Amino acid sequence: MQALVSLPDPLPEHYDDLRQVALSLRAAYEAELKAKDLQIEVLKYQLIRLKRVHFGAAAERFDPNQLGLFEEDLEADLAAAEIRQAAADLGQPGTPARRRPKRQPLPAHLPRIEHRHDLADCTCGVCGQALTVIGEDIAEQLDVIPARFFVHRHIRPQYACRTCDTVTAAPLPAQPIDKGLPAPGLLAQVLVAKYADHVPLYRQAVIYARQGVFIPRSTQAGWVGACEVLLEPLVERLRDPILGESYLQADETRLPVLAPGTGKTRTGYLWVYRTGPWSPLQAVVFDYAQSRGQTWPKDFLEDFKGTLQIDGYAGYNGVLAREAIVEAGCWAYCRRAFFDVFKATRSPLAAEALRRIGRLYRIEAEARDLDPAARAQLRQERAAPLLADLKTWLEDVLLKLPPASGLAQAVGYTLGRWPALLVDLQDGRIHIDTNPVERRLRGVAVGRRNDLFAGSPSGGRRAALLYSLIETCKLNGVEPYAYLKDVLTRLPSLPARDLDDLLPWRWRPRL
Repeated sequence: MQALVSLPDPLPEHYDDLRQVALSLRAAYEAELKAKDLQIEVLKYQLIRLKRVHFGAAAERFDPNQLGLFEEDLEADLAAAEIRQAAADLGQPGTPARRRPKRQPLPAHLPRIEHRHDLADCTCGVCGQALTVIGEDIAEQLDVIPARFFVHRHIRPQYACRTCDTVTAAPLPAQPIDKGLPAPGLLAQVLVAKYADHVPLYRQAVIYARQGVFIPRSTQAGWVGACEVLLEPLVERLRDPILGESYLQADETRLPVLAPGTGKTRTGYLWVYRTGPWSPLQAVVFDYAQSRGQTWPKDFLEDFKGTLQIDGYAGYNGVLAREAIVEAGCWAYCRRAFFDVFKATRSPLAAEALRRIGRLYRIEAEARDLDPAARAQLRQERAAPLLADLKTWLEDVLLKLPPASGLAQAVGYTLGRWPALLVDLQDGRIHIDTNPVERRLRGVAVGRRNDLFAGSPSGGRRAALLYSLIETCKLNGVEPYAYLKDVLTRLPSLPARDLDDLLPWRWRPRL
């Protein structure tokens, strides 16, 4: 370590002078150590944030899917051990039976296949008299038939006129792909598997081949492209009602796209816009863009007027500059910044900030089921005093922090967005954070890991289109496969004036 104060040459001989030199050196070393400690803290904070972006989950808690993997193996181990123990205890008296959790009843809509097991001889084995039926013992097991293929045969009788030698037959029903092999159900299966279950087309080809049906990936890709053309007008109708709302949440995520002719990928983005979680209209729309610049949301939200809730990314500044737009902030993003600092440094001040923000979330839990007016009133009565106290505390803390520290950055971010963070006090429609729209991006993250990248910008736009329909189905409690199968059946012959009836929140299955 290089000293900040050089030694005098020659060294002083008097004790007091030497002591003064030593104290100066000590102060210099302490200052340098403090500066290096601060630099290490900043680097730890940046490293944790980078790991979250590139490798980790967005939530500040243990990933439930990871915990589920542990529980699955634990339950399997327990079951295997119990079976072995039961076999070892067979025939030994006094072995206690395992208390099993109460089984949930099987859904009533599932078809039942009955298997009757009767006695071969209905006479009493003790006295020889005839037995009488006094009831039935019914046990149910759940079974499944893997997805199976079948063939639709369209048979059209040919009619001829002997007078004029004309031949007539009934027309074939309109199909999603004219003269194509796949029926609507198969097309829906391919789309749902790829965009809802995140199974790439090449894996689907392997799955189908196990059943003796060979559908190359290129063939499936052609079907997906044809469905894109058919579904595109419907997604255009999806966009207009969303932009007609007066409150939207927005977020964005990266989508690697293969750059043609280079063998490398470049970063595209999916921008997502969602109606408020308490809005009567539950819908979400994705927009593919080739960058993360301001142009994309500015163009997409050109006709939108109202409150836009975001996490503070500067890419929305072009939208927020309009007088018709009110910005709402995200407390989850503020909390995440303090959590990263606490994880890196175990700072008591970061822990205190997390505790104070946690009190706001406890109030939100109580307000979840209230109507907007009652929710706003509860926030004004209970959250507003906490927020005023939090702001004062953050301002005092900021004065004591080195400007470059991670904690100072977290505090500065929160105070810098303070007006946007208070918007929900007056408007009960506004959520405390942007987590509802972030949840719509979870499927994109899974698909990104499985597919690795989109094959082209057109693939990115196609993904945006299908994600829009599937995620809107989920918001409205609509099963995506049933929806897409029915929509793909009806679209080829549906008049344009009836297209709105197929929007997920208006769609009803045909009986």
